[in-house]
Amino acid sequence: MSLRVSCLSFRQPYAGLVLNGVKTVETRWRPLLAEFENCTLAVHIAWKDWESDDWGDVLTSLGMNQVQIQELLESGERFGRGVVAGLVEVGETWCCPDCLPREEMRELERAAVLTGLEGKHLTRLSRPRWLREPLYARGHKDVWVVDIPEELLPSPPSAPHPAS
Repeated sequence: MSLRVSCLSFRQPYAGLVLNGVKTVETRWRPLLAEFENCTLAVHIAWKDWESDDWGDVLTSLGMNQVQIQELLESGERFGRGVVAGLVEVGETWCCPDCLPREEMRELERAAVLTGLEGKHLTRLSRPRWLREPLYARGHKDVWVVDIPEELLPSPPSAPHPAS
């Protein structure tokens, strides 16, 4: 048995930031994820890195020091590159206006771990979870479909223990 799910490639460090729950807003120049609202999306870790390092400034603004940032980056590399590494739930997509109040824009930048969001399509991401092991797969442009073997799927959250 396997889970057939839509998949999207993320460059590092963003793939790891998504799967570690730090990046909760994805940004694209078009509403790529709008049709996947309320669906599960597989996260593929691309071979290439993101071109700029603005993410470091945003993580620092979140109160992280260099040691914490390095640990977070290393955690995001646990499965290497060129793999489907985890799952995330897709939420609402909207276009970021040019005229947001400064504090609201800062909050979105912290959630996206990126600056310069004006005019981009933003999508909420939630419930990130790593697969038990990586699934080697070639990345694609845009969204594609991948079959994840059941044995690689994350364990379901344990049920709360009844009060005694």
